[in-house]
Parts: sequence; structure tokens; C-alpha cells
Amino acid sequence: MVAGAILARGLIERARTRSALDTWTNDQAVQTVALAKIEQNAAFRTLSLPGTIQPYNRAAIYARVSGYLKSWNEDIGAHVTTGQQLASIDTPDLDQQLDQAKADLASAEANAALADLTAKRWRALVASQAVAQQAVDEKAGDAAAKKAVAEAARANVRRLEALEAFKNVVAPFDGVVTARKTDIGALINAGSGAGQELFEIADLHKVRIYVQVPQAFTAELHPGLKAKFVLPENPGQPYDATLVTTSNAVDSGSRSMLVELQADNPDGRLAAGTYCEVQFQVPGDPHVVRLPATALVPVDKGVEVAVVGPDDKVAMTPIKLGRDFGDTVEVTAGLKPTDRVIDSPAETLQAGDAVRVQAPAADQVAGAAPAKAD
Repeated sequence: MVAGAILARGLIERARTRSALDTWTNDQAVQTVALAKIEQNAAFRTLSLPGTIQPYNRAAIYARVSGYLKSWNEDIGAHVTTGQQLASIDTPDLDQQLDQAKADLASAEANAALADLTAKRWRALVASQAVAQQAVDEKAGDAAAKKAVAEAARANVRRLEALEAFKNVVAPFDGVVTARKTDIGALINAGSGAGQELFEIADLHKVRIYVQVPQAFTAELHPGLKAKFVLPENPGQPYDATLVTTSNAVDSGSRSMLVELQADNPDGRLAAGTYCEVQFQVPGDPHVVRLPATALVPVDKGVEVAVVGPDDKVAMTPIKLGRDFGDTVEVTAGLKPTDRVIDSPAETLQAGDAVRVQAPAADQVAGAAPAKAD
């Protein structure tokens, strides 16, 4: 009887252990999944894109005449006005050319005056038939030719005098000197080909902001649209900007369109070449839901999501995507705000699999404030 009792007790314990093991094994076979946060689209959504601030006007200043830099008057950071002298160039060769041109002009004017006087005398003699008409015509033609030579010499003098005015390098508009690339005694070559850039002037009373906008959002952007932008060094201070024009062409490499915004800069705090973050208010469709991109399952015929049914079993549901916001996407068809969509589903997850839904995090519990995405 004792042996039978011990044997019976062992069999019962073994059965209990086997039942517990089966229960644990079945529990481990059921995957625990987290649900994605589905949001209903708002009437407007903020689209943040990187932008580059550029001056309203910018000019690289080159020398128009060759010589040596005699002096410079303004350095970087200086505020200059239209016509203000920036530097002076010593041009001895040009000065001699001007003197020679003036001498050539005096000689040409003297020859023209003599030829005109001679032509008048011969025209007086033709009335008395003292000279032939052919000789009179030759004298008149010579006077006209000498007059043309004098006009050419006069034009050459004016040209050299105009070049003499370029000895003084001046600012083309009101602005700030952003670069000085020369110094006293430097050899100056005329033109932008062989010549060296002397100064750079930027007009910063207004700035232009250039942004590459993805193709999916270009339809909502139009001239006159208001936007805001912030600088990394002043994240809590937004600036107002207005979209003025678009390139009306999508870049084939990035599939984005270049747009230009303008903003006032009365205090000059916005510097050329600064990076900024531009925030557009893009209209949204309230009938469209937004879903984290991590919930998408690419398939051959498009995109699916794994939806947990009322019986806690998985159903693979095909959806149609709208605009892509990077971390989230719009779903235009195939999904309702009440659906339970699995976030980051495992590759081994199949339709019909039983799953266990993970408890929501503290920031997803009803009544808790949602976390703000970066």
C-alpha cells in the first residue's frame, strides 16, 4: 500500500509538471506585440525642412583696370553705401595711354581743321572755273575723312577717361563688406577671368531663404504662403517669412523643388549662408490617418500592416499611402483610427497567428500628455 501511494503521488506530480510545461510552452509561442499610435490627420500640419539664408543682393567686386593696389578703405563687416570708395588702384600704364590719346586727338583735330579750311577754299575757286570739280570733291572727301579720324580719337579719349574712373573701386549698392581678398601693393589684373576678386558686398536689409521641398508637398506651396523659420542658435525665436516664388521644376535626383522665401532683416541678425529650419503650415485631410513608418510591411503588390483582430489574431491588411513625412506616413485607404496596428512587426509574423498585446507605455495611456517628437 505504501509503495502504491508513493507511485501514485509520483505520477500525479509528473502530470502536473507536464501540464505546467505545456502551458508555459504555449504561452511562449504567443508573441507579445506593441501597438502603433494611429493619429487622425489635423486640418493643418507643420512641415519642417532645412533652408539656407542668402543675401537679398550679393556682388563679387573685381577690378576693371590693371595696376597695383594703392590703398583700401573698408574691411570686412563695414557698412557701405552706394558709390562709397572701397579701394584705389595705381595705374601708370593707363595714365600714359590717356596722355597719348589726348595728344592723338589734338593732332587729329588740327588735321581735320586744316582739311576743312582747304576744302572751303577749293569750293570757292570752282565758281571761277580755276580748278576742276574732281579736285574740289577730293578735298571735301579728305576733310570728311580727317573729321572722322578726329571723332575716333575723341572716342578713344572718352574710353580711357572712363577707365580712369575705375581706378577707384566703389560699392555697387548699400550693404556689408563680407570679404576682402587683397592688400596694398598687390598686382591687380582687370576682369573676372584672370583677375582676382577684391571684395564681396552683401545686401542684408532683406534675406532670401532657399528650401528644397519634396515633390509630395509642392502642390500646397504657392507665392504668398506664410512660413516661420528658426536658427539653431536661437531655437525659441521664430522669424516670419513669405514664399515669393518656386523654380517650377523638380530635380530628378532628389525629387524636390527649390522654393524661395524672403524675410525682413532690419537689425542685420540674419547672416549670409546661415542654416535654418523652415516650418510650413501644410493643409491636411481630416479623413486621413497617420501611422508610424515602422509599422509598414512592404510586399510585392504594395504595402500592408499587421492588424490585431477582436480574437487577438493577426490579419495582414493592404493599405494605400499618401504623403511621407519621414517618421510618419499618411494612410488614405484601408485603415480606420480604431484599428489595432502592430508596430515593428516581426518578419516571422503571419496572418492568423495569435498574439498578446503589450500594455501601453505611460505616455500612451488615456489622459497622459503625448510625447513631443524631435
